[in-house]
Amino acid sequence: MIPSPEHTTQLLAQTRLFAGIDAEGLARIAARMTELNVPADRVIARQGEIGTGFFIIVTGMVRVVRDGETLAELGPGDFFGELSVLDGKPRNAQVVSTKPTSCLALATWEFEAVVREQPSVALAILRELASRLRDLTDAHRH
Repeated sequence: MIPSPEHTTQLLAQTRLFAGIDAEGLARIAARMTELNVPADRVIARQGEIGTGFFIIVTGMVRVVRDGETLAELGPGDFFGELSVLDGKPRNAQVVSTKPTSCLALATWEFEAVVREQPSVALAILRELASRLRDLTDAHRH
């Protein structure tokens, strides 16, 4: 099912990544997105492959797995796939749905356009990446 632009805009408005973006900006981002619905236990992003998409979880849950070890569980409002679309290198982890999951997806070229048009999205992504890096660094100190 293809969501309406209005529905996608509403979903984006509920995501912390897009906090502070006005309705017009959200509508422009929504126009670039597609919805991906996956059943439980499906690979959404495969470790070692070049990523061509960035994903925001709308409903459901996913596990982030590297070399068989679960690194994180993500749910509604969380995102993944940003590293590979930012640097063009293979994905460093696999993402698997743990229950039926719906995501909003941006292809790499659309992701780049959104970041150029909406600097606040780039800043939100940088903040989340910094938080994840800090968590990893702190975990290794203990």
